[in-house]
Amino acid sequence: MPEGLPRELVPVAWLAGRWEGAGVLASEGTGEVQVGQEVDIAVDPRGFLHHRSQVWALDAEGARTEALDTETGFWRPAVAQTSPTEPGIDVELVLAHPTGVVELFVGRGTGARIDLVTDAVVRSAGGSDYTAGRRTYGLVEGDLLWVLDVASPTDPLHARVSARLKRV
Repeated sequence: MPEGLPRELVPVAWLAGRWEGAGVLASEGTGEVQVGQEVDIAVDPRGFLHHRSQVWALDAEGARTEALDTETGFWRPAVAQTSPTEPGIDVELVLAHPTGVVELFVGRGTGARIDLVTDAVVRSAGGSDYTAGRRTYGLVEGDLLWVLDVASPTDPLHARVSARLKRV
């Protein structure tokens, strides 16, 4: 159990740590791109987890070629959206991106899986044309697997990025 973890976050303690790995970024314009990712999820004793992520394009040898995304934010216990007798925890994930987008995801963690959907997407005037998202995180064979599906005003929800990350 991570030191200083607030009691409310014990059900998602498996997220805490530093993770690295690779995955795929799908884009209508460029097709699929192999990516590398580093995620650092740290305990803050004030009652949340601090989330930082960096994604890079990878060349055929697996070397980083260009930064593609950065996000920073917070995992927080959410106001209960489900019955208190149901197993798991209601959570929020608030993320900010340098592309002018801020997302508020809400969802539920049960066991070693968390399913989230956007409750709000805020974009600056020059922000990415993005209206909704769905994220799933899971601990599988000791690795952090995650997927992101996104929607825009012209495209329904579709696969955007997925990765398998190892704890380092």
